[in-house]
Amino acid sequence: MAATPAVRTLEQAGVSFSLHEYDPATPAAGAHGYGEAAVAALGVDAAQVFKTLVTRVDGVLTVAVVPVSGQLDLKALAAAAGGRKGAMADPADAERATGYVRGGISPLGQRKALPTVVDDSALSFATVLVSGGRRGLQVELPPADLVRLCRARTAAIAR
Repeated sequence: MAATPAVRTLEQAGVSFSLHEYDPATPAAGAHGYGEAAVAALGVDAAQVFKTLVTRVDGVLTVAVVPVSGQLDLKALAAAAGGRKGAMADPADAERATGYVRGGISPLGQRKALPTVVDDSALSFATVLVSGGRRGLQVELPPADLVRLCRARTAAIAR
């Protein structure tokens, strides 16, 4: 398997992580999105699996990392990022800025370092899972390493 930019970032940082692969072409029962498909395929707690959402806060592309089991609170994200208004980014803008395709956007190893906010619920787990940079690949790592490598802030941005 070719290493994605996310995996290379983790290897270069010397971070302890594990990879979890699944078939993204086979939608799992009850899965409504890419994150839910990962949860169903891997049989893990949805609160421990985090999705990467690219948004705009006051027009600036900003990454939000929230549990698959929750929804992004755009108002809370805007406040955490020091802005006033948040909205979802256009998928093409997200793909262009991150270098990843929708459903495989990782908060790690993005083409352009974007401001990032990780929901603070991540800190309650020993490890969390995020996209490894392609559909069907999740990376499991300690949340403190995720926050550090993304130069992220943490805040309550999920509901």
